[in-house]
Amino acid sequence: MAPIGTIKSYPQNPRVAKAQIAAELSGVEFKVEGFNFETDKTAEFMTKFPMGKVPVLESSEVNLFESSAIAFYAAAQKENNPLLGSTAAEKAEIMQWMLFSETEINTPLGGWVYPLMGYVNYMKPNVDAAAENLKRSLGALNTILKSKTYLVGESVTFADIAVVTSLVLGFKTVFDKAFRAQFKNVTRYFTTVASKAAFKKYLGDVELCETALKFTPPKKEKKKEAAPKKEAAPKKEAAPKAAAEEEEAKPAPKPKNKLDLLPPSKFVLDAWKREYSNNETKDAIKWFWENFDAEGYSIWKVDYKYNDELTLTFMSNNLIGGFYARIERAHKYAFGSMIVRGENNNNTISGYFVVRGQEVPFEIYDAADFASYNFTKIEPAQYEEKKEEFYKYLAWDFEDCVDGKVFK
Repeated sequence: MAPIGTIKSYPQNPRVAKAQIAAELSGVEFKVEGFNFETDKTAEFMTKFPMGKVPVLESSEVNLFESSAIAFYAAAQKENNPLLGSTAAEKAEIMQWMLFSETEINTPLGGWVYPLMGYVNYMKPNVDAAAENLKRSLGALNTILKSKTYLVGESVTFADIAVVTSLVLGFKTVFDKAFRAQFKNVTRYFTTVASKAAFKKYLGDVELCETALKFTPPKKEKKKEAAPKKEAAPKKEAAPKAAAEEEEAKPAPKPKNKLDLLPPSKFVLDAWKREYSNNETKDAIKWFWENFDAEGYSIWKVDYKYNDELTLTFMSNNLIGGFYARIERAHKYAFGSMIVRGENNNNTISGYFVVRGQEVPFEIYDAADFASYNFTKIEPAQYEEKKEEFYKYLAWDFEDCVDGKVFK
C-alpha cells in the first residue's frame, strides 16, 4: 500500500499517533520522517508551512499543518467511514469532541506541563490557572463518561482518537494516582481505549504517572573564586599626544536610565519576581509587604479603557500579551499581573503593576497602546485598604477570572 503522504515531526509525538491511528482504522497509511528544527526548518519548509510547527503532512494532493486536519484527511480517504459518524448528529458530536480535545485539553495541559518540562518559562500563576482549567474540562468529561464507553455511539470514532491522544501527555506526567482518583471515569475510558490494538501500536504501553512532575527551580551556578591578581609592573607614562589619541578612540559612555540614578532601594525587584514565581502567592505576598519600599517603588491599578468592546476572552488575553510585548524594555523596572474576568462577550481586563520610581516609566508609557489603559496610582495611605484586592489580582483569585498574564 502506497502512503498517502509523509508526516514530519519529532519522535513519539501523540499528535502524530492521532493521524496514524486514524489511518490504521481507515485502511491507509502515512510515511513518517523525523524533523530537526535546526536543519530542516528551511525557507522552502516555511513557504509550505508558514506556522513553522510540526507535525506537518506533505502529499501530492495537499500540505497540512494541523494534526487534527492530518488525521481527518486519513479518515476521509474511506468512503462513508464510520469513524467520522453515520448521521448528521454523530458527525456534529465528533466535531464537538475534536474541538474539545484541542481547546479544552491540549491548551490547558500544555500550559500546565510545558513549563514544568522547561519548554517555556515557568510562571506559577499561569501554571496553576492552566491546571485548574484542565480540571474543569476533565470534570465535564468525567460526568459525560459516567454512562459511556465511547464518546459517540458504541464503538471507537474520530472523537475517541482525538481525545485519548490529547490525554496521553497528562497521564504520563502529572495525572498521578490521587489526581486520577478524582476522574475515575476518564481514567477508565482512557485505559480502555488506549489498550486497543490500533492505539497500542502507535502509543505503545502508556505508563500511568506515579509521581507528578513538579517545578524545580534552576540551581544557581557558584561563582568561581577569582585568582589573586598579580601586581602589575609600573607602566611608563605615555606621551601626552598618545594619551590624547587614546582618549579620542574611546566610545562615548552610554547615558544611564534616570531610574538607575534613583537612590538604592531595599526592595529588590528581581528578588520579588523569584519569590512570586517559586512560591504560593499567599506566601510570596508576605515577603512583598515585609520588603516593599514605598519611596523607591510605586503601585498602580491598571484598567483597560474599552472593556465594553471586548468579545472573546482569549482575544482579550491576547491584548494583554500584545501590550506586554510592547513594554519589553520595562522588565528591569516593572512587575505586573493582569487578568481577564467574565465570559465571552462580557469581560474586562484589569490588574496591578509595581514600578520603579513614583511615575509610570517611559518604557511603559512609550508603548503604542498605553493610551488604551488607565494607570491609577495607589498611594501609601491606601495600601491597607487595597491589600486584599492587590493579592487577588496577583493570585488570580476571582471566581470570574478566566485567564491572564504576568509581566516579569
